[in-house]
Amino acid sequence: MARLRNATATSAGGLVIRFDRGIPQLVVGRRRRERDGMTWTLPKGTPVPGETLEQTALREVAEETGLQVRITRPFDSIEYRFVQQGARIHKTVHYFLMEATGGDLASHDHEFEEVRWVPLHDAVGLLTFETERSLVARAAEEIGSPGGRPSEPDVGEAAVRAARTSQPDRVEAAGERR
Repeated sequence: MARLRNATATSAGGLVIRFDRGIPQLVVGRRRRERDGMTWTLPKGTPVPGETLEQTALREVAEETGLQVRITRPFDSIEYRFVQQGARIHKTVHYFLMEATGGDLASHDHEFEEVRWVPLHDAVGLLTFETERSLVARAAEEIGSPGGRPSEPDVGEAAVRAARTSQPDRVEAAGERR
C-alpha cells in the first residue's frame, strides 16, 4: 500500500456579520459535495501568488457571496486535516470579521449553490463542520449572543428552517437590507 505524502494548505475567509433589528446575522453558503451531500459553510478560499491573507479573504468572500465587504478585524484560525489526491493535507484557514458595504447575495459565484443571511445564533446549528461551528460560537459570544444559542429553542429551530427557504437579501452601500 502506498503511503500518503504530507502537504499543507492555507486559506482565508470571513465571518460577514450584520445587525437586523438588533439581531446579529451571518452570511453562509450551501454547496453540493460528492462525499458530503449538501454542506453549509463559511466563505473562504486559497490565496493567489502575491496576495496577503486579508486580500484573499476580501476577494474570496466577494466572489463566493456577491457582497462587497470590509474587514473590521482579524478573528481566528481553524485547522483540519483531509486526504485528497494521494496527500494527507493539514489546512489552516484564517478568518476575519467583516461587514457588507454593498453587493447582492444573488450575485454569488458558482462555488455556492445558495448564499443567505441567517441569525448568528442559528448558524451554529446550520453549519456542517464542527471547526466552523466552534468558530461561529466564539464570534457569537464576543458580540453578545452567548454560546451562539438562541434564547428560545423554538425560535432557533424555526429560524434554521426559514434560512433553508427564504430569499437572499441585497445589501445597499449604506449596509441596509432590502
